[in-house]
Amino acid sequence: MGTGHYFWAIFYFASLCSASLANNAKINFREKEKKVLDQILGAGKYDARIRPSGINGTDGPAIVRINLFVRSIMTISDIKMEYSVQLTFREQWTDERLKFDDIQGRLKYLTLTEANRVWMPDLFFSNEKEGHFHNIIMPNVYIRIFPNGSVLYSIRISLTLACPMNLKLYPLDRQICSLRMASYGWTTNDLVFLWKEGDPVQVVKNLHLPRFTLEKFLTDYCNSKTNTGEYSCLKVDLLFKREFSYYLIQIYIPCCMLVIVSWVSFWLDQGAVPARVSLGVTTLLTMATQTSGINASLPPVSYTKAIDVWTGVCLTFVFGALLEFALVNYASRSGLNKPNMHKDNIKKKRRDLEQASLDAASDLLDTDSNATFAMKPLVRHPADPLALEKLRQCEVHMQPPKRPNCCKTWLSKFPTRQCSRSKRIDVISRITFPLVFALFNLVYWSTYLFREEEDETF
Repeated sequence: MGTGHYFWAIFYFASLCSASLANNAKINFREKEKKVLDQILGAGKYDARIRPSGINGTDGPAIVRINLFVRSIMTISDIKMEYSVQLTFREQWTDERLKFDDIQGRLKYLTLTEANRVWMPDLFFSNEKEGHFHNIIMPNVYIRIFPNGSVLYSIRISLTLACPMNLKLYPLDRQICSLRMASYGWTTNDLVFLWKEGDPVQVVKNLHLPRFTLEKFLTDYCNSKTNTGEYSCLKVDLLFKREFSYYLIQIYIPCCMLVIVSWVSFWLDQGAVPARVSLGVTTLLTMATQTSGINASLPPVSYTKAIDVWTGVCLTFVFGALLEFALVNYASRSGLNKPNMHKDNIKKKRRDLEQASLDAASDLLDTDSNATFAMKPLVRHPADPLALEKLRQCEVHMQPPKRPNCCKTWLSKFPTRQCSRSKRIDVISRITFPLVFALFNLVYWSTYLFREEEDETF
């Protein structure tokens, strides 16, 4: 029994000692972290002005790996040719001077909030217009130092970047906006940027853009050579597709409606001058306002855009409808539709001659009371103009009939009397304008949709 009590007493004492040591370790853990930071970053021990060595401590360039997390894309401006993005930017490199003892795995990493305490790559965004850090509530930045000397730098920033656009297919276009990162002072002999292996760029789920869709993104390298040397550069290309439904509702359908409304003038009576003039002028001014509003939201480029072709043709159709009424009104008031006295006299003479020829034919056969036929000699006297005219009329009536023409038959429903030619212009316009506009739509959509598919293949 004494031996058993002695054993339990020793076990209890050992447990108390281990618990005391564990409590001391927990209490002194942050103090140990402070000592480690003072040890590796103390005065005279680390110089942030000197870049880290290359791989395995060689004199080669320092390797910095980059990865991005795109949090949001706020705006994409066509008129300024720029876009705004908010992202988390991360850099990771190895600095062997920052190695430390992890105390048997208890110190996973050290955290800093002051970037000037360690060496930092001189990276800048080459196509940046504006940018700022986020300091609410605290600066959104941290530096983690791992036991093997690896350094992770992370910061949240908002950038406004230039995005040169080609608007020839607008609004059926796709745009590529780039994000370029390069070294400002260190050449490739001292500093090289590489994309992080695996997944270098992440994009937040359910990214919502008002008039665009992010189809895909590609990472690439864009090293540049200048008079002072070659500098490392990375870029990510964001491919945006413009949402066409917005422009279909706001531009294309209203323009089609305006063109169709302008055709109502063809169905109004030619005497309704105020109605037809008001309709034509109103649609023309509305179409011009629509065109100016579209151009106000776009930059003044030197080439023709797809929307320019559409609005230009629609404006031409509306203007043509107004000119058509001017032609109709002129035709109804001009001498073209008034009776031509000379032509009427000629027609009257021809009718008299036809009647005379019929009478002459009846005189050729003369019967007496005994039903005997008296044949008159068919002798043509040269001095008899009436006989010559009769013979000419007979020859005309003996000519074979011509094949009827469909167009002339349709147009013959509107005889050439007072105001009939003006009516013909209206009837022809009712058919011609819609057919030509439908043909234009076929050519327009076939051309630009086919070009859009070609651009997508590249």
